[in-house]
Amino acid sequence: MKSIAEVAASLEGYDPQALSAQGVGQFLSRLIEPVTESEDVAIHDALDRVLAADVISPVNVPPHDNSAMDGYAFDGAQLAGGAALSLKVVGTALAGRAWQGTVQTGECVKIMTGAIMPAGLDTVVPQEFTKGVPDQSGERITLPAGLLQPGDNRRFKGEDVMQGRPALRRGERLGPAALGLAASLGIAKVRVVRRVRVACFSTGDEILSLGDAPREGAVYDSNRYTLLGLLTRLGCQVIDMGVVRDEPALLEAAFTQAAEQADVIISSGGVSVGEADFTKAMMKKLGDVAFWKVAMRPGRPMAVGRIGTPGGRDAILFGLPGNPVAVMVTFLAFVRPALLQLMGSTAAPLPLLKATSKEAIRKKPGRTEYQRGTVSSAADGSLQVAITGNQGSGVLSSMVQANGLIVLHHGQGNVAAGEAVDVMMFDGVI
Repeated sequence: MKSIAEVAASLEGYDPQALSAQGVGQFLSRLIEPVTESEDVAIHDALDRVLAADVISPVNVPPHDNSAMDGYAFDGAQLAGGAALSLKVVGTALAGRAWQGTVQTGECVKIMTGAIMPAGLDTVVPQEFTKGVPDQSGERITLPAGLLQPGDNRRFKGEDVMQGRPALRRGERLGPAALGLAASLGIAKVRVVRRVRVACFSTGDEILSLGDAPREGAVYDSNRYTLLGLLTRLGCQVIDMGVVRDEPALLEAAFTQAAEQADVIISSGGVSVGEADFTKAMMKKLGDVAFWKVAMRPGRPMAVGRIGTPGGRDAILFGLPGNPVAVMVTFLAFVRPALLQLMGSTAAPLPLLKATSKEAIRKKPGRTEYQRGTVSSAADGSLQVAITGNQGSGVLSSMVQANGLIVLHHGQGNVAAGEAVDVMMFDGVI
């Protein structure tokens, strides 16, 4: 496991007093080492888990050449003449059973979607493109010239997944489609990385727990519940440690207990410059802290480091700000990607979308800003985005109203109305 100093030394121009948002991402990508322990879980319990090994297909999917349409199967070589065809129907092939019989030139088989293609037949004409013409020899169909090419509407054996080849790759986070694919192979269990354990607590004497009576100068804890939701949606095993008061002994006990139980510790509050914020001092006493400040807004006071235990365990530490919006922004920008890397996920970073700003936005170069926005479709179908009003880092209701974050990059200045900006969408993330 790399030390904080080793990671810092590997980054060109690393300055813990003036770290950009991009620099934080680079630091974390080099610090985090994926979990190696794994377990077998049933398919119905595997949603959003990360594969610990390739899933090798034991079968071909589909297992036979079959029809992609309800229609009529015939030998596509008969299309070579370019003329309309008249074909005699000599049988019906149903899904789930092989049709027994032979088909001659000028003949076809009525076939259902998914039914095995009869021997010698390679093309299917959809039934809506044919006309039935009964005669003395039985049912006949006609199809117009130029409608099909040989091989149309036939699915090949193994077209989806070939037997003996990887159907799903190690590091893939399993979504509903991946679960369906595994089930289509007859696989009931998959080997996945064990859940990442994350200990979470809020700090501060001014923080009330739910159920406490209101008191002057105090606020109810929202950060912990936001983080619990974000972590649960990500598939982590969450250890809820409640609210910890601003007392050195209590903070030391909380950090030590968290490091003994978890892979990651997330605290909120206590990392700014207030005289009563003991969290920073305790982090320094118990662990190795990389930096305290990030050139971003909101979320400037944020700590990243590592805390060890007498037993030799190490936990990655994220000391997030106390303001509710700053907590969510720093989680989405840094903590979520780090947790996915810890899980061994090979998923690409979420793409930023381009949208036209509906209004002018003030921005100082030299820091990354994340502003809450509502993305919608303009009259021409392009994306447009509007700010959700007050962008104060304590205005949590604005995160409820927003459906994405406007990402204004480190070197970017003011944005004019009508100018394109990058947007990080919330859908699928929070």
